[in-house]
Amino acid sequence: MPHFTVVPVKDQAQSSYDSLEGINWVDYRDTGREHPDHQDTVSSDGHGNHKEDSPFLSSADAASKKNDFYDRNLALFEEELDIRPKVSSLLSRLVSYTSITQGAKEHEEEESAQASRRKTPKSPNMGTLMGVYLPCLQNIFGVILFLRLTWIVGMAGIMQSLLIVLMCCSCTMLTAISMSAIATNGVVPAGGAYFMISRSLGPEFGGAVGLCFYLGTTFASAMYILGAIEIFLKYLVPQAAIFHTTGPPGSDSALLNNMRVYGSVCLSLMAVVVFVGVKYVNKLASLFLACVIISIVSIYAGAIKSMTHPPEFPICMLGNRTLVRDRFDVCAKTVMKGNTTAPSQLWDRFCLPGNASSSQCDDYFIQNNVTEIQGIPGLGSGIIRENMWSNHLKKGEILEKAGLQSVDAHGAMENFGMYVSADIATSFTLLVGIFFPSATGIMAGSNRSGDLRDAQRSIPVGTILAITTTSLVYISSVVLFGSCIEGVVLRDKFGDGVRRNLVVGTLSWPSPWVIVIGSFFSTVGAGLQSLTGAPRLLQAIAKDNIIPFLRVFGHGKANGEPTWALLLTALIAELGILIASLDMVAPILSMFFLMCYLFVNLACAVQTLLRTPNWRPRFRYYHWALSFLGMSMCLALMFISSWYYAIVAMGIAGMIYKYIEYQGAEKEWGDGIRGLSLSAARYALLRLEAGPPHTKNWRPQLLVLLKLDEDLHVKYPRLLTFASQLKAGKGLTIVGSVIQGSFLDSYGELQAAEQAIKNMMEIERVKGFCQVMVASKVREGVVHLIQSCGLGGMKHNTVVMGWPYGWRQSEDPRAWKTFINTVRCTTAAHLALMVPKNVSFYPSNHERFTDGNIDVWWIVHDGGMLMLLPFLLRQHKVWRKCKMRIFTVAQMDDNSIQMKKDLATFLYQLRIEAEVEVVEMHDSDISAYTYERTLMMEQRSQMLRQMRLSSAERQREAQLVKDRHSLVRMGSLYSDEEEEVVEAPPEKVQMTWTREKCEAERRSRNNAPENFRELMSLKPDQSNVRRMHTAVKLNEVIVNRSHDARLVLLNMPGPPRNADGDENYMEFLEVLTEGLERVLLVRGGGREVITIYS
Repeated sequence: MPHFTVVPVKDQAQSSYDSLEGINWVDYRDTGREHPDHQDTVSSDGHGNHKEDSPFLSSADAASKKNDFYDRNLALFEEELDIRPKVSSLLSRLVSYTSITQGAKEHEEEESAQASRRKTPKSPNMGTLMGVYLPCLQNIFGVILFLRLTWIVGMAGIMQSLLIVLMCCSCTMLTAISMSAIATNGVVPAGGAYFMISRSLGPEFGGAVGLCFYLGTTFASAMYILGAIEIFLKYLVPQAAIFHTTGPPGSDSALLNNMRVYGSVCLSLMAVVVFVGVKYVNKLASLFLACVIISIVSIYAGAIKSMTHPPEFPICMLGNRTLVRDRFDVCAKTVMKGNTTAPSQLWDRFCLPGNASSSQCDDYFIQNNVTEIQGIPGLGSGIIRENMWSNHLKKGEILEKAGLQSVDAHGAMENFGMYVSADIATSFTLLVGIFFPSATGIMAGSNRSGDLRDAQRSIPVGTILAITTTSLVYISSVVLFGSCIEGVVLRDKFGDGVRRNLVVGTLSWPSPWVIVIGSFFSTVGAGLQSLTGAPRLLQAIAKDNIIPFLRVFGHGKANGEPTWALLLTALIAELGILIASLDMVAPILSMFFLMCYLFVNLACAVQTLLRTPNWRPRFRYYHWALSFLGMSMCLALMFISSWYYAIVAMGIAGMIYKYIEYQGAEKEWGDGIRGLSLSAARYALLRLEAGPPHTKNWRPQLLVLLKLDEDLHVKYPRLLTFASQLKAGKGLTIVGSVIQGSFLDSYGELQAAEQAIKNMMEIERVKGFCQVMVASKVREGVVHLIQSCGLGGMKHNTVVMGWPYGWRQSEDPRAWKTFINTVRCTTAAHLALMVPKNVSFYPSNHERFTDGNIDVWWIVHDGGMLMLLPFLLRQHKVWRKCKMRIFTVAQMDDNSIQMKKDLATFLYQLRIEAEVEVVEMHDSDISAYTYERTLMMEQRSQMLRQMRLSSAERQREAQLVKDRHSLVRMGSLYSDEEEEVVEAPPEKVQMTWTREKCEAERRSRNNAPENFRELMSLKPDQSNVRRMHTAVKLNEVIVNRSHDARLVLLNMPGPPRNADGDENYMEFLEVLTEGLERVLLVRGGGREVITIYS
């Protein structure tokens, strides 16, 4: 036994990490206090955004830290024990962890909120049998087995019926395997399939499929209610029908109207029962399950008994046609009354009443004999050979037995009601859609995971056993029905040929009423279960807050019952009731369930292929190939059963997906789609790494350099507006900024700046990424951004930055030096550059230019950026109605007419519509204004240089005593506060004035008048005069032609190679753009960006 010595250790100061924004630290240390709610690891931020605060642990009271004691052996880690727990502390809480269901809390009794919180959670104790197997059986067996399976066997034959059962059950089995893998990869709270899909594939897929699953469950309740009403009106109390057939023979409008009335009443009663008390529904579940099991057992018993003593259910046949048995008493044309032969009731139906002459009878009736055959020949009769193959019918086609002799004759239309006919046209695909709901219900076990003793074992075993059991029952039932029952009886959907008995009831033992009553109660119970489960599923979706307009359905009664969700469920179920036909409702819910199962398989396949570290299911018998096979089968079954319903269901899911994507709440659930996106992004980036994009694929991938003010707000948001208008959501956009300071001290400011930029990007609808850099100098930070932003082939090729306004008024040259340094860096990196000048006058995204021009002044060719940018801008609604004009400058020795033709041809080949103008610039002498302007520029530069030199020593001395580490300094792009001086250590410096220093200071002051006289006698440099002359002349031409343009695009001249002329360069740019409201200065990146080839 290891020996531990426990010694008290002083509580450490809170870690500096506590200041990090957005991180809530949890004290994991074992304090010995009771934690009333340490079971649940899922917390909520009040908006349904569930997040894991810490692994299985709850936060402890900060005051209890004083009582903590640490082992001497852990002294090396004691400074981090408040954020990293001891293993003993972790394990002590893991032991008492229980799985508490998420979402709506179902209370058996009305309790106050305080009592509910004090109530100790009941430990889960349900095993595989009661918790998974039997609930799955109850949900899978349903109305289709009793009301439609015999009819499906009759129409499709045994072989096709077995294929239908095999397809549907294989689909659900593969889905169950995928579901078992997901369900055993952690705890699955309330919501079942929705929770699994949303946490595996993300909120968009989860919400879309969750709502599809909800709609499927809701329509399932409508189907069960319609089945119960059909049993009630057809077999239990036929005289309760309100509407009776008055139309032509074969009309079923009266039946549908009866179904609508009684179905609506039944739905209302069920909704009231669910509203009043769910506990009654749950307690009656066992009774309903018993009804199902007894009914199935009676079918097997009847089939076995039919081998020796088949039940007596004779069928009356006229020729080879089946007659409706309850419309006459004796299956014969004549009857013996005493010693005389008299016409029977059947004769009176086909002939004129009281007339024994055959001339007044139906032709088919006269020419064919009336025979009676056994409806249930029995298991040993060999009838299986006749029922082996399909016998699909069209609507209104009479049921005929192939083996009986018949004379084909035209019968009277008014006697059509005497025959048993098909009420709908059948096909293999239709029967698949009708049968599939009888294979659903496999999620019942995963929905109850919180009540299971060992969910990781019970869910796979119970679900797969339940599907195996039901599949065997369906397969054996198909064979038994085809082996025991006559084909015309099987095809008789409502049992008209066997005195309106339920067809499957004719086979059961000891009485048909066992099946009728049992199936009625089982369908009512299944309807109640669906009506109970669907609102809770909707409530779970609403509480996750991924679909804003569903928030109201997350509320309910004080005890957690989803009142509003129940009301919506009842209204949607009423739509299914109004359809009134079981055969039309079944394919609808088949679509929604198949959609759900498809995404369960997709979720398992994605997680398996991505091999995410958290994907560790206890259920081992799964494979991604099985999941893909299950997904393919689901998709195939959707289109096989009803292609138009499939398209509608996928359209609904797609619309919900896009709605959640654009309007829903942001969620981070660690879903597989995010992992899939990362894998796809990695693959795409590796492909892009192969080489630079072709000219045809080139588009500006922007790095937008933003300036922040002292409060970390974006100073010029119109830069983002311009970027969004230029990009229109296409390509890459990176928004960068620089904070001056130390990364260790400025991390909080960095996070705040990132959040401010992201908020502004969202406002301006810029889709892209944010990158904030902390650097000791802003200039270096900008260079780092230009070098390091992007990844692999997804790097920026264009830099957008603002103009350094107020550079003339500032005595500090660093504002414009940072700007010029950035221009040089972009040129060195072969990146394009855009500088929007007067960006505050640029239009917002809500403005519209109804007219005007975008003028391009093409002075030099630098890759075609000037042609491409207006085209991209005009894709946006703000600039769409602006026309494009291109101006180029011709010198004296140029042929301006030919230049205009060539330029028009070039634009035609580029497929760009624009007006073309060639502006001739004649050689002229340099004006006095140009000379004077150059002189003033150089005088100003010289004056500022002398001022900086005279104050340099004072600044140097002041810098030595300045403690740079005593304050947090914030800077941003083009900051006036950036330090150029090398940092000195913050140590105390003794300042002394020597005689030499005093003499030097006195001489510098005496030289001031001489410096002024030298300044006034200065002569401008000829190269500067020539440059100023070009700037002035170009500006005159541009202002003359484009003074009313909405935007002017202009080649940006490069900075001088000699850094001494940087300030003059800024002046040249100012002169070049004077008098223009909106100017975009453009420099190409040294490559062609536009081509005439396709």
